[in-house]
Amino acid sequence: MGRTGRTTGTAEAGAGHRTGEYGKPRRTHRRRRALLAALITAAVVVPLSGAARPEIPAPAPAALAPVTATTLDKAYAANRANAAEAARMAAAHGNRDRAAADREMADASRQFLTFDGRGAGLATEVFGDLAHADRIAVLVPGSDTSIDTYDRFRDAARALYERLTSEVPQGTGTAVVAWLGYETPGTVSTTVTTTGRAEQAAPKLREFIRRLRAVTGQEARLSLLCHSYGSVVCGRAASHLDVDDIALVGSPGTGADTAAALHTPARVWAARGGDDWVAEVPHVSVDLLGTTVGFGTDPISPSFGARVFAAGDGGHSDYFRPGSTSLANLTRIVLGETSEVTHG
Repeated sequence: MGRTGRTTGTAEAGAGHRTGEYGKPRRTHRRRRALLAALITAAVVVPLSGAARPEIPAPAPAALAPVTATTLDKAYAANRANAAEAARMAAAHGNRDRAAADREMADASRQFLTFDGRGAGLATEVFGDLAHADRIAVLVPGSDTSIDTYDRFRDAARALYERLTSEVPQGTGTAVVAWLGYETPGTVSTTVTTTGRAEQAAPKLREFIRRLRAVTGQEARLSLLCHSYGSVVCGRAASHLDVDDIALVGSPGTGADTAAALHTPARVWAARGGDDWVAEVPHVSVDLLGTTVGFGTDPISPSFGARVFAAGDGGHSDYFRPGSTSLANLTRIVLGETSEVTHG
């Protein structure tokens, strides 16, 4: 499920009014809830075509050897250079918004493991010293996340990193990885009601985690934090992921009936904010002509069997909001302080 617009979700706390999904006012929640319920029904009988994305020119991704702890800086530099070239090409094409987004990503302070400015764009950004981190969180985003809307995803990762660094025990290193490694579905499309994009993304996530382990080593504690449609991706990939914890937040379902059916040795967590419109999404799963529509059991239901933790009364975009109950509990999960997690 997704987000629209290029506004920040983590700055909502002091905005003077409560907002919904990454800047969407709450007054739109009822309409969005009705729309999402209708989409799941419509997807069964009235296939819709997704809106075509305009082609934005950009160079091919930088050619890099497998990244190791000693070559991280070279990878970061190569991807910044690639983003700078993408900015020049987008500007020459007349797309000033994309050029500005690419230019920000080329800033000397940014650390990208991967960058691909073509089409909607893909990027994997690191916060912290990955080579020496003992506790690492990987964020997997939901729908409508692209280079054009990347700032809000970045804000979530930064908020988590800042909370981790403020609470981590002395002598323990932390890092956060924002993994936009798949083409996310559009919120207003039938792709967001099916597992198709998740099935395409799952092998990419598995390969990324494998490569990440090559950088961090097996001793590092790795947590996967999956938001909205990103939880469908994590559900599809779970059985082959070398991670310690999988946290599902704002999840419409994973495509599995139970946590056990994910076939993962990782601890499986789930949470939903009290004002999250995803609660209204029907928890159905229907096979139609080889396509699965809907995502099955609600991950916070007792029958699913996840470790349900408290997320407060926030909305769909509030899980990483500074000061929130959900961010506090996600921080505890990443740090391995599982006995301190408060339950919903």
